[in-house]
Amino acid sequence: MTTFNGTWKVDRNENYEKFMEEMGINMVKRKLASHDNLKITVEQTGDKFHLKEVSTFRTVEIDFTLGVTFNYSMADGTELTGSWVMEGDTLKGTFTRKDNGKMLITTRKIIGDELVQSYCYEGVEAKRIFKRG
Repeated sequence: MTTFNGTWKVDRNENYEKFMEEMGINMVKRKLASHDNLKITVEQTGDKFHLKEVSTFRTVEIDFTLGVTFNYSMADGTELTGSWVMEGDTLKGTFTRKDNGKMLITTRKIIGDELVQSYCYEGVEAKRIFKRG
């Protein structure tokens, strides 16, 4: 099984501003978020994950178990509820916004020496690509 363990630092974004715009995030926050220097540390033990997300804005620690629903608050304050599952070597998160009931799909996959995090919301797709840091 692919290991997500380690520290990952954001390297580049693809269509991330358009995705954030679709999510309803204002322009100032979008500009800041595009340059947030996000660093994610992942510790996986079996089906349990511990993530630490450190950015310009905040530091947050998240614990989740595959297949178990939990609540998550995005950096802009958007509240989500959902869960992560493994599909092959892809970590797939299916989340529902608490404010409007719309679905956000997120995947994380190791491709080569990079962690590719993809998002899909209301038909808009984006990627954030991380390198081991």
